[in-house]
Amino acid sequence: MWVIAVANQKGGVGKTTTSVNLAASLALSGCQTLLVDLDPQGNATMGAGVDKAGLEQSSYDWLVGDARLADVAVNCATGFHVVPSNTDLTAAEVELMNAPDRTERLAEKLAREAGQYAFVLIDCPPSLNVLTLNALMAANSVLIPMQCEYYALEGLSALLETVAGVRGRGNPRLEIEGILRTMYDPRNSLTRDVSRQLIEYFGEQVFRTVIPRNIRLAEAPSHGLPAILYDRHSRGAVSYMALAGELKRKHDARRVKASEQQP
Repeated sequence: MWVIAVANQKGGVGKTTTSVNLAASLALSGCQTLLVDLDPQGNATMGAGVDKAGLEQSSYDWLVGDARLADVAVNCATGFHVVPSNTDLTAAEVELMNAPDRTERLAEKLAREAGQYAFVLIDCPPSLNVLTLNALMAANSVLIPMQCEYYALEGLSALLETVAGVRGRGNPRLEIEGILRTMYDPRNSLTRDVSRQLIEYFGEQVFRTVIPRNIRLAEAPSHGLPAILYDRHSRGAVSYMALAGELKRKHDARRVKASEQQP
């Protein structure tokens, strides 16, 4: 099981779009995949085709209640599972604040119940709160979607400081999975300049795959479908399938390297 927190403290960068479409693409690629919606807005839940208003149990019941993962997870189109969220999760922030394991609760739940999954993706809230800290403490790596614009670079710096802090506070294995350039428009000179800076400073940590501005990606959530099912020939859908392939190759290389280092 490899746990990836999809995070950016700046909103509107394609974080939820990435979470849903990458989960769908990984599942189509043959990987058992779980998407955990850790945002009380429940956008990933709706984008995966689950009615957040009609939930009997949600991520709240799993994190702070007695519900088991098998009872909460919903099977979605393309075969991935989602732990759905709604505004009930806001109460979890308050209840976890005074718990002794307030930042480790999600890590404990996943370790105990999610071993059958190859990939677990966590859609984080666009803020640094106890839910985001739970995601970072549970994760092996962080995938950072970002637009190639000036203010996005400032948000990236803040997130990298947070990741460094989490490493020092109890999750030393946490690494950067990669920086994903989203809403990419190569005709825009600022986009090209920021993209060039990212590659200069972060090198191979920047995914080769870029996610273009694409109307079909924007339309798909209103139909409760990942882009690959809404319009599999769209540039957005094709790009997320390419990202899934890149992620799988990176994970396979990581696994080979780890096996070579074993005595």
